[in-house]
Amino acid sequence: MSLDVRVIAPNKVIWAKNAEEVILPSQSGMLGILTSHAPLYTALNTGVMKIRNETGWTSIVVMGGFVEVEKNEVLVLVNAGEYVDEIDLSAAKKDVEKALETFNSAEAPKEKEEAAEFLKYAQARLKAVVDK
Repeated sequence: MSLDVRVIAPNKVIWAKNAEEVILPSQSGMLGILTSHAPLYTALNTGVMKIRNETGWTSIVVMGGFVEVEKNEVLVLVNAGEYVDEIDLSAAKKDVEKALETFNSAEAPKEKEEAAEFLKYAQARLKAVVDK
């Protein structure tokens, strides 16, 4: 038996395949999902999720969101996401620099909050590429 896993961002379906295991960056730490997991609804942090299927592990950087687990179906809704293997190291470094500049120049609380989220995502992307 396997999990039916879907990872969906507003602009694309990132993953829609079966898997044996999913590891997610939840608000309370890393969360592992295996078949027959109890029903679950929880918020996700920005970070790297991992999916294991018959070909091995796949890593996806996600920018927050939510996960719903029920009856071996895992629905992950994220604000943004991309495969770690598709991230260019030099571009990721530049994105961190740009996000840091945006954060430092933001003045209004809402701007600062949004800039902080993008900085966190940029840093997660860079860390994921460096760690792979």
